[in-house]
Amino acid sequence: MIQTQSTQRKSATLTTASLEVPKATTSNVSLSQQYGGIHSGGWVDVLPKSWVPYVQLSRLSPPVGFLLIYFPHLFGVIHAASIRRTPLDEVVYVSTVLLAGSFFCNNGSHAWNDLVDAPIDAKIGRTKTRPIPRGDISRTAAFFFACAQALFAASFLLLLPSDAALAAIPTIVGTLYYPFAKRHTHLAQVVLGFCLTWGIMVGSSSMGVEKPWMDTSTVSLLGASILWVILFDTIYAHQDLADDLKVGVKSLAVLLNGNARPFLWALCGGMGFLLYHSGVHGGMGFPYYLITVGGCILSVGTMVVFVELEDPQSCWKWFSNGFWFTGASIVTGLLANYAVS
Repeated sequence: MIQTQSTQRKSATLTTASLEVPKATTSNVSLSQQYGGIHSGGWVDVLPKSWVPYVQLSRLSPPVGFLLIYFPHLFGVIHAASIRRTPLDEVVYVSTVLLAGSFFCNNGSHAWNDLVDAPIDAKIGRTKTRPIPRGDISRTAAFFFACAQALFAASFLLLLPSDAALAAIPTIVGTLYYPFAKRHTHLAQVVLGFCLTWGIMVGSSSMGVEKPWMDTSTVSLLGASILWVILFDTIYAHQDLADDLKVGVKSLAVLLNGNARPFLWALCGGMGFLLYHSGVHGGMGFPYYLITVGGCILSVGTMVVFVELEDPQSCWKWFSNGFWFTGASIVTGLLANYAVS
């Protein structure tokens, strides 16, 4: 009888233990959906299964990376149109061409990044299930996919003034180097900020502006956008902080370990100042200052206040959702200024 009761207690203990899910496992499953390579759902589920790894490789669900590439191009287009009073049909045409080009640029740049980063991704809890480390896409296939996407992206430059292609060269060089930056410097987020936001110069050049990098208003808008990307990607990098410290990956999150929030506030303040400076030198009106400057300070400031940098899920939530409000504020303010001008 005693033996039977003891056996029952052991059985109950084993049963209870088998039902418990360790926090680390639950966290890893959740993290794997944060561009970790497992995330699908929604529109991704209707695609052929063979396509899904490439959607994951391209970070198209959700399309944060794609929009972070396109937004700066759109900033440059509308900023130039507002100052030059460009006809609406030209604005729509250039914006559409750059939208299509940004789609392929996004796919190619993420494929290249994951191809170079595959050995590191395999050691990080969140990224070890991405398509290349888990074996769903070979390194050779990823390379040819990246090349094909780059060619598609470049083809859209043929539909724009030749100056746009010349303006795109720094972005191409920076994108090729970016995956290696985290091995060389803690300032990888600065490199990424340059890569993504130089699209402002491409957008401005596409509108016929000669050497926009010599224009104070455009350069100030570029500077503000770089700070925006640095801020967002520093929050994103906090998802992997513990693993990065173990593996030896460099980032601003690692450099600022435990002291990032004051830095984020400095970025927020710098962004607001540069947007204001851009407006002054670009002759922008009240709608720009209210919507673009005010909206960005409000949206970014809210994120800095509420993001929990120690919680990877909080970092992901603010990264994947918070950028919408900031990007929309810049676009809407520039559009409002264009409309009244």
